[in-house]
Amino acid sequence: MSETFEPMVEQCYKDLEQKIAEAGLNVNHDRVRAAFECAARAHAPQKRRDGTPYVTHVAAAACIVASMGLDEDSIVAALLHDTIEDTPITHDDLAREFGVQVADIVEGVTKLTRVNYTSREELQMENLRKMLLAMNKDIRVILIKLADRFHNMLTMDYQTPEKQRLKSLETMEIYAPIAHRLGIQTIKWELEDLSLKYLDPVAYQAITENIEARRPQLEAFMTRMEEKIRARLDEWGIHCTTYHRIKHLYSIYRKMYTQKLELNEIFDICALRVIVDELPDCYNVLGQVHDMFKPVPGKFKDYISTPKPNGYQSLHTTVIGGEAIPFEVQIRTWEMHRTAVYGVAAHWKYKTGSSGVRVGDEEQFAWVRRLLETQQETDAESFFSELKVDMFADEVFVFTPRGDVSSLPAGATPIDFAYSVHSAVGNHMVGAKVNGRIVPFGQELQNGDIVEILTSKSAPGPSRDWLALAKSGSARTKIKQWLKRERREENIIQGREMLEAEMRRQGVSMAMVSEYDVLPAVLKKLSMNELDDIYAAVGYGGLSAAKTVNRLRDDLVRAKNMESAARSPLDKMNDAAQRRNSRDPAESRRAIQGVLIEGLDNCLIKFARCCTPVAGDEIVGFITRGFGVSIHRTDCNNYSSHSTRPDGEGRWVRAAWVPGYEGRYITTLKLGCVDRNGLVMDIAGVLNSINAKVRSFNARSLSGGMAIATLSLEVRNLAELRGIMNRLSTVQGVKEVARSSS
Repeated sequence: MSETFEPMVEQCYKDLEQKIAEAGLNVNHDRVRAAFECAARAHAPQKRRDGTPYVTHVAAAACIVASMGLDEDSIVAALLHDTIEDTPITHDDLAREFGVQVADIVEGVTKLTRVNYTSREELQMENLRKMLLAMNKDIRVILIKLADRFHNMLTMDYQTPEKQRLKSLETMEIYAPIAHRLGIQTIKWELEDLSLKYLDPVAYQAITENIEARRPQLEAFMTRMEEKIRARLDEWGIHCTTYHRIKHLYSIYRKMYTQKLELNEIFDICALRVIVDELPDCYNVLGQVHDMFKPVPGKFKDYISTPKPNGYQSLHTTVIGGEAIPFEVQIRTWEMHRTAVYGVAAHWKYKTGSSGVRVGDEEQFAWVRRLLETQQETDAESFFSELKVDMFADEVFVFTPRGDVSSLPAGATPIDFAYSVHSAVGNHMVGAKVNGRIVPFGQELQNGDIVEILTSKSAPGPSRDWLALAKSGSARTKIKQWLKRERREENIIQGREMLEAEMRRQGVSMAMVSEYDVLPAVLKKLSMNELDDIYAAVGYGGLSAAKTVNRLRDDLVRAKNMESAARSPLDKMNDAAQRRNSRDPAESRRAIQGVLIEGLDNCLIKFARCCTPVAGDEIVGFITRGFGVSIHRTDCNNYSSHSTRPDGEGRWVRAAWVPGYEGRYITTLKLGCVDRNGLVMDIAGVLNSINAKVRSFNARSLSGGMAIATLSLEVRNLAELRGIMNRLSTVQGVKEVARSSS
């Protein structure tokens, strides 16, 4: 026997029953009622900000789900979607009572447990990643989440101004684009308008008041246009349904912002829809409309022959009415209309036997997998930037030489096109033709362009410069994946330079990182094993140098504060005295890149290019003006010639290597050789055979039949360098292998 609840709660269930009936859904009402009662009992102690029982929210979300035409499990899951997160009910409880499928959906909808992320973007990315993973198993997860967010936005008036803004921004950046990508236009429009209300309340109010003031005039005008078009189509025997609407507020606001228009300068805010039974009638209607009204040049789009990525199909044309007022006409079939309104939800509402529809079952949902791939190769800020491009940007339609249509984000380049065809095409691209002409890789593609990609098996692969030229997140991700896989050593070197430059800019040193031992925690947060992994990620673009240093700096501040709070004033005085009295660089000093400096701590150091010292060399430091300490070998010509000069007094300091330090150092070798054919190949062969890490290699002929080769190498220590020098000395014609010393 059903339980009885207070009138407000019972009315919520009656509203749900009515929505189910209006949608024509065939459901087990006893099961739906059982889910409602379970939610009402579980949430009984909870109230919403407006004082209403919490169950009114989940019931409203279920009503939205029913209006989408989703199945019984979706409605049941919507009623229970907050139980795992906010009540003692568990996944096992739901699986036992309502089935594993419902329990899995509810678990997918449940937000992540709050973790200490360093930024709002990282928290958002983790929540979105979890939703995308759940979507990949069952698309109904995100449909219920959209319903949940839609109702929360409808009742946002009761939240604090700060929360209103944060939730609205999140809705505009994440949920509205997802609704757009799923093709659910009605919810997308509502989410955008509701978000605008809190993000720019002044503009929202101004647009609303202006529309309401003009509504009677606009309604009368559109009614006349609708009657004219319907009369013409009846005359030609074209059966149709017509209706008109005023465009939603955010689309007007966006047009004002992008085109820098005043509100009174926007005229085409009306749209008229013509829905026909058969596809050929769409083009027949288009011809009649263009015969009746003057079309606006450049305002015709055929989304039937080239559908949008979310499956949207329609003909769009803007024409000038009899009163010189422009309006848009959208022409589509009923099947296209259902897809336009319900998007992916049309699978349940108008197809039978599709209750188990999965994202992976159709190519149109491949974007979910691409988004999951994208977030694995980038940081949170870049991920959200690329998310907006991939999910919400305007499109450009281009053609392959065979005539196939490809949809890309507006502003896309041949690089985006190549990677949209296949990763291998992009990785082996050596050139591009647009409309038969060779163009630069950064050429912006236009609608109707015919694009041909030129490839070669011997292509060097993508460069880091391509990351700045690619527009789509999927192309950028594939480029990063290639760089990560094929250029690790280069990435480490590049990333180290970028990270150290950023650390100098922000006043952070590796000595500080070592002193407070914050690196292990940062590595764990980034799911990396060693510092070289961070260097590599920064080098190939997977991590931002600025974001990484910010993370290190934040952890340093926390560690310093914790240490300061834990130490007594006497301890701090003793530490200061010990630092003042220490004279040996190996005592009470912190290593910087494996080097200890006498009398200095946390200073900036660099290895001199004149002699390129490596671990194991006898070294000395020179205090430069404004650039820290420069490390030289003691046999460096600069040290020998300047150490006794007056301007050198007091600026040379003792330095020593830290035993057992694991680092990599760049050094330079010069080879004096007898010039001959094949010399360079033989030197390169020896370097390759010993797996030497070569940064640069150049050779040139000298007079008298001699040649000189210069190598820049990366080594761990002096022993490794000597081994390389010994091997190079065995090459035929190599007379001398020496290190640079000036």
